[in-house]
Amino acid sequence: MVKKGFIKVNFLGGIISPGSLKKILLAAQKGRISHVSFGLRQQLIMETGVDNYFDLRNTLQDLNLPFEENEVRFPNIVSSYPAVEAFINKTWLSEGVYKDIFDLLDYIPKLKINISDSNQSFTPLYTGNINWVASSSMHFWHVFVRFPKTNVIYEWPETVYTNDVVAVSKKLEEIIFDKASLFVKNDEASGELLFKMLMETGHYNTKPSETMVQPLEFRLPYYEGFNRYNNNFFWLGIYRRDELFDIDFLLEICDLCLHTKVGQLCSTPWKSLMIKGIEDKDRALWDVILAKYLINVRHAANELNFQVEDFSANALKLKQYIVKHFSKDDIRTFAICFGIKIQTKSEIFSSILIKRKALLKLGQREFFFVYDILCAQDFNPNERTGYVFRKNILKMFLPRELKKAAQEFYQFKAKNSDEIVFAPKKEKEVEETIVVLVHQCPNCLSVYDASVGDAESDVEIGVSFALLPVNYCCALCGTEKNYFKEISKSSLGVHIS
Repeated sequence: MVKKGFIKVNFLGGIISPGSLKKILLAAQKGRISHVSFGLRQQLIMETGVDNYFDLRNTLQDLNLPFEENEVRFPNIVSSYPAVEAFINKTWLSEGVYKDIFDLLDYIPKLKINISDSNQSFTPLYTGNINWVASSSMHFWHVFVRFPKTNVIYEWPETVYTNDVVAVSKKLEEIIFDKASLFVKNDEASGELLFKMLMETGHYNTKPSETMVQPLEFRLPYYEGFNRYNNNFFWLGIYRRDELFDIDFLLEICDLCLHTKVGQLCSTPWKSLMIKGIEDKDRALWDVILAKYLINVRHAANELNFQVEDFSANALKLKQYIVKHFSKDDIRTFAICFGIKIQTKSEIFSSILIKRKALLKLGQREFFFVYDILCAQDFNPNERTGYVFRKNILKMFLPRELKKAAQEFYQFKAKNSDEIVFAPKKEKEVEETIVVLVHQCPNCLSVYDASVGDAESDVEIGVSFALLPVNYCCALCGTEKNYFKEISKSSLGVHIS
């Protein structure tokens, strides 16, 4: 008899059909589940108890929907598909290319596969076992293999054509599991040997890498609220503090998507939901649903930049504890990706990692927890751990030490930045102080400056903030005009001539 567990449904690359999601949610509702969540690998997770487990399982089986029970044998394929157009522009990797790859998939991968555009930092590049990263050459991909149960990463010096991405992934998985002693849980695993074996199995369309992958510096976009893109559409991002989405709310979302011909939703690695393709004429309908369920889409940035394990209530509680202290002390965390690791086998994408460990173990039980703080190399969450910042910290001192880690992050960025230029002061000259006022969004910190205007919202240069229409919103995150704060331009560190 199952006392408590979970059922997981994979959404390939994070793409969700509203019709399919509705069927799953109705099955969950029939199984007396009221809330669901989304996982780090862009999948749907439903927690079950003894009273509803068999009802839910049987209903999903009747619908012929693939799912997993209390295990993760088939980790979902993670992709940067949700970021296309919303956060990524000027790239050959369109939504159609992702779907071409997914259409070729003729097996269910047992290894973690990531398919990513290098022109973004919204989704992780290397948290998979087989990591495909778009190259600068159209339709060719770099491939990085992180051997299972190791930290060994190998980059193949060849790039692979789009049409062969699935075939190469499938064959690499077959070789790795067939020769497990060579490639699984082996810190001496050889990438050269693996790809030599691959090329012996057949011909693949490849060419030598012309350039190395240069991941963008991490800049987590503000991924919730209404946001305009392509001048004609909005995307809506929804984040929930407790990671739980009300099924009734999601069912109304599905119905509205079907009614307004929005063909898909997207789950993200930040456990949030994105709906793209919302037309201007339909925005009011979405506002009605958000208001009906009291959905807040104005969370602070220092709450959105955490990666928290799946299936870990303790990790979520620790995040909430840290965020509470960050908010109380008004700590800046912009551009930092924090990760929380409670379980030994989880994969977390982070610039600064908080790792829990037990001082005492009795059988399967653990007692007396302390925490280590680890920093990624150059604080880049796509890199491996660079060093241990602090060890054996008690929980009560964790916020204080994380503040010090954040300070070190900003010192590192300042030391390595060539973008900051300060105007030299003239000696023995009294300068007249010029105060120029601008207006700043309190959520994403975007600035409206009359001397620049807002081309995204069709506001010409020279229009003062007071003359903006009452329905003016932040072009980045959609915050209404009346929430903007008046500040001096000099406080932004901008030199005024």
